[in-house]
Amino acid sequence: MKPSKRITFNRRSFLKTSALASGGMLIGFNLFNACKPDAKMPVDLSQLNYNDFNAFIKISPEGKVTIFSPNPEIGQGVKTSMPMLIAEELEVAWDDVYVEQGKLDTKNYTRQVAGGSQSIRQGWEPLRQTGATARQMLINAAAARWGVDASECTAKVGVITNSKGETLGYGDVVLEASVLEVPEDVTLKDPKDFTIIGKGKGNVDIDKIITGKPLFGIDYKEEGMLYATVLRPPAFGQILVSYDDSGARSLPGVIDVITIGKKVRDYQESGKWNWSMKMSNSDKVVVIAKTTWDAMKGKSAIRATWKTETPLESSGNHDSILLDLLNGNEFNTMRKDGNVKEAFTSADKVMERVYESPFLPHNTLEPMNFFANVTPDKVHLVGPVQTPQAAAEVVSDLLGRDIEDIHVEMTRMGGGFGRRLYGDFVYEAAEISNAIQKPIKIVSSREDDMTTGVYRPSTKYKIAASIKDGKLTGYHLKEACVNGNMYGSIPNFFPAGAIENYQVDTANYKSNITTGAWRAPFTNFLASAEQSFFDELAEELGLDRVQLHMDLLDKVKKNPDPKIDYSPERLQGVLKLAVEKSNWGKTEAGVYQGLSVYYCHNTHVAEVADITMENGVPNVKKVTCAIDCGIVINPLGAMNQAKGGVIDGIGHALYSDFGFSNGIPQSNNFNTYQLIRMGQTPKVDVHFIESNIDPTGLGEPTLPPVGAAVANAIYKATGKRLTKQPYMSNMNVSEKVLG
Repeated sequence: MKPSKRITFNRRSFLKTSALASGGMLIGFNLFNACKPDAKMPVDLSQLNYNDFNAFIKISPEGKVTIFSPNPEIGQGVKTSMPMLIAEELEVAWDDVYVEQGKLDTKNYTRQVAGGSQSIRQGWEPLRQTGATARQMLINAAAARWGVDASECTAKVGVITNSKGETLGYGDVVLEASVLEVPEDVTLKDPKDFTIIGKGKGNVDIDKIITGKPLFGIDYKEEGMLYATVLRPPAFGQILVSYDDSGARSLPGVIDVITIGKKVRDYQESGKWNWSMKMSNSDKVVVIAKTTWDAMKGKSAIRATWKTETPLESSGNHDSILLDLLNGNEFNTMRKDGNVKEAFTSADKVMERVYESPFLPHNTLEPMNFFANVTPDKVHLVGPVQTPQAAAEVVSDLLGRDIEDIHVEMTRMGGGFGRRLYGDFVYEAAEISNAIQKPIKIVSSREDDMTTGVYRPSTKYKIAASIKDGKLTGYHLKEACVNGNMYGSIPNFFPAGAIENYQVDTANYKSNITTGAWRAPFTNFLASAEQSFFDELAEELGLDRVQLHMDLLDKVKKNPDPKIDYSPERLQGVLKLAVEKSNWGKTEAGVYQGLSVYYCHNTHVAEVADITMENGVPNVKKVTCAIDCGIVINPLGAMNQAKGGVIDGIGHALYSDFGFSNGIPQSNNFNTYQLIRMGQTPKVDVHFIESNIDPTGLGEPTLPPVGAAVANAIYKATGKRLTKQPYMSNMNVSEKVLG
């Protein structure tokens, strides 16, 4: 078993305390890195400047605890699970914990990001240390009041008890504790003693969500705020020539019509770069109005003329280009073990398949929106963005303002899936407010969201394997992608380390269509391709699907590879659990099963899909999902995350298609773009491996494997191998919709 990496740091560097004039103790902490030496603690609650902190806890004289969460909340549950870590070690009752969203703190934070399923993984130890340190300081204060040694005292649910049975509440000693020296060493709880971690807790915002309280960016309002909509080029490759705004200006509620775009072009031409900046260099027409509806009606009344600046691309051309790349010789080799060419030359048989996936929009429930108010004093930004620090940095450069002038407040997000990693809507809002010198709220329609980028890139994989004397001797993966390629350690995921002759090559085509991360970037389709191929490979070798994986993972265990990220033991563990819980190979007649096992985002997952055929149409009835993500912080939230990933993966693998004709997106709403529907959702049976290993990612890892599990089950039912997503469009079935 591959041990988890421990984080080492000096506790004095991330904890500071302060007594509050109103009573209570404030403990500030830096979630990921030590606070800078100049970080100051406020002395009065009424004068708190929350931007002075990355995150902090506050203890009232009544023993109540408020935890300010620094990371953006996009539905992944960190606003609940991260405070659970502190509360566990602090030894307070969960009912006494209150959670609030922190603001961006570019001074002390290094990772205020929602993405990559990394928040809990990276915050696990610092957050626990923070809670444990606060607990010890409270104990020390009580011990001093009693005149006893702190070792004689214990704390539980906010009450400190000495050896005589005397008790003091946290609120009784909070002021004394706040002025004590921060202890150098504290003891963290043994996982067997957890009372909060590992127990299902409801979302801390659930009451506000179900009663419609303003939590989301779309809810945010300020006095005097105006609304803006943006008319962008209808095709990628076009720019604005001219426009007639007379129709818009004649409508009631429309206040003004302006253009923006120069500041973005200046930024691009300056040589500055930020990965969150993915925007057209065209001017855009902006309608300013009293309400969102007024602005949208005004935008519809604009008559614009566009010209082609760069080639207008079509999906048919992309298909040809990517296939040519796969069949070419220009590649970037990302990993090479042994000699694949030699293995293929000497093989008895070489298997080869090409797997294809389309562009995909992100389809967040909450459309893009953002508030901006640019004044001489500051730039006030409020809204749903996964990368608030990047947003602040780009706006600072766009407007020529000091970074200290940029104030970002994060709202809860109605979905992100990678789309809100890119702050184009933030930058447009800032440029609009700067132009009119008024507070504005930019709001996109669904059509805006689906037609202006940023998309999952269209990708194709060619996978080949060599077989000699009934054994797998070589494996060659080639990737051709629009704009970007797989990155980081993905080439070191399974089956790396399991096959002696192994090679991963990449090639790409540069397009003017904006692309970027989409939930579980690259692995979202790579897993479907590889695990579909392994299903076919097992059949060719005459091996059980499970046994083939077990055998390959045994090889890795016998010959450890320091470059791989995954644990062969943990992959075998989830595979065994999924097989057991799914009743693999023992289903009733008419039920067909497919298997997939995969590692990504530091987490090991195995899934078995059960399908039936109804009038020639596959119906996914159940998915059994086994997960090893280390210690599960909040089983209720984790279960929801896992099920959501599975259902999302099924929907996009089966139904979702997106393409371009002459630069124009061919879908702009859900009447032509199919997401999974209620009647199409299967039962998802989730099982977690019991573990004392530090937690890993969970927001994304259950999505990638399910595409192959479904495809492999469909093969069992129909005898047809599916290599192109969406599967339903490539099965020649008469009816795509069930339920």
